[in-house]
Amino acid sequence: MSDGWDESAEAWIADMGDEGDFGRQFVLDSPMLARVSAGRFADALDVGCGEGRFCRMLADLGIATTGIDPTRALIEHAQILHPDGDYRIGRAEALDFADASFDLVIAYMSLIDIPDVAAGIAEMGRVLRPGGALLIANLNSFNTASQDGWKTDWSGQSHFAIDDYLEERANWVSWRDVHIQNWHRPLSTYMKMLLDHGLMLTHFDEPAPVGGDAKKVARFRRVPWFLIMEWRKPSVGA
Repeated sequence: MSDGWDESAEAWIADMGDEGDFGRQFVLDSPMLARVSAGRFADALDVGCGEGRFCRMLADLGIATTGIDPTRALIEHAQILHPDGDYRIGRAEALDFADASFDLVIAYMSLIDIPDVAAGIAEMGRVLRPGGALLIANLNSFNTASQDGWKTDWSGQSHFAIDDYLEERANWVSWRDVHIQNWHRPLSTYMKMLLDHGLMLTHFDEPAPVGGDAKKVARFRRVPWFLIMEWRKPSVGA
């Protein structure tokens, strides 16, 4: 069964443009780049790189970056925009790299797209060098547990409705001709998997907007829309 990405690739590229959507541009980019800059990484793997937007940002920081994504149209577009970049078709669950290949592994809004996330996290940990970092940006699990999002009660007050938080499931989300499958999982599911692979949590944040349209800022401040986590692979002998 299709997850919608092949069919939605063209609409996704049009929607992202050069700057990305509001969440990336005004919520996630700044804190993600701050963690990257603080780490002094030499090379990186961007898992689920899409059209290559964050790969280009990493390249601008002088980091040799490889981007993988299972959607051919997105990889081809990434290569057009960044001819000198290294973009490959591939899946998180079966990374075609040797053990300990990268200082930094990025999962920028891609964990929600991986059906077998346990295999994906295991592979990300495998290709990470000892002492390296797995940097994750993801939809907050309160967000993915949404039941039709914002609702208005009898008094006219709006509330963000969630339900079945502990039940893992695939949801279909749609906007501007994009129709894709995202996975809801409780935050504890991700945390347990990462801990089970011996990774150590070194940073956690639910970032607030740093600019942009005032109405969108207010909306993103009312609900914890995103989270950022940095996990380190212990150094040999640690």
